[in-house]
Amino acid sequence: MGFGDLKSAAGLRVLNDFLADKSYIEGYVPSQADIAVFEAIAAPPPADLFHALRWYNHIKSYEKQKASLPGVKKALGKYGPADVEDTTGAATDSKDDDDIDLFGSDDEEESEEAKKLREERLAQYESKKSKKPAVVAKSSILLDVKPWDDETDMAKLEECVRSIQADGLVWGSSKLVPVGYGIKKLQIQCVVEDDKVGTDMLEERITAFEDYVQSMDAWKHLR
Repeated sequence: MGFGDLKSAAGLRVLNDFLADKSYIEGYVPSQADIAVFEAIAAPPPADLFHALRWYNHIKSYEKQKASLPGVKKALGKYGPADVEDTTGAATDSKDDDDIDLFGSDDEEESEEAKKLREERLAQYESKKSKKPAVVAKSSILLDVKPWDDETDMAKLEECVRSIQADGLVWGSSKLVPVGYGIKKLQIQCVVEDDKVGTDMLEERITAFEDYVQSMDAWKHLR
């Protein structure tokens, strides 16, 4: 596994292709895997590698929280496509990690050359991004809606839930799942546009049907 040489154009291209359908190096949240790969890159990716540049700028925003991100930082050869070998070499050496901090420390100033390069690439990226249609971030949410007791009309409960309509909300399949003592909960899926619909809004509107709904839980997955 690996990305080749992340200090080369070829390695950055592998990273860009890898991130074409992913938000992070591993999983659905920023982690130490992202920090390990980020710190192996010498400079922001060029604007034409917009998946890699998008990811780079996003991880850079975690400058102050990087130490608290979940996971354990591993060698670069533990990340990336299975059919590519890591050849970044010294970028994984702990001494180099101490010497090269792409986040920058409080007592070190960014060189004029590096600052100019970063600003040029960010300008290129913003220019190219402005010409592309905006990507709508969506999430798939699984809801568990629990009734008060086994006498609750579950068909009516589901009807109430599906009556909730909002821009960016699409209801999906559903089923009744036994929870014990003859009680069943409604398990229903929906897809939402993240900028328009959140789990807090769904919980507030669903639990408002207090004649049928006791509580609600939600599990969100990025798409």
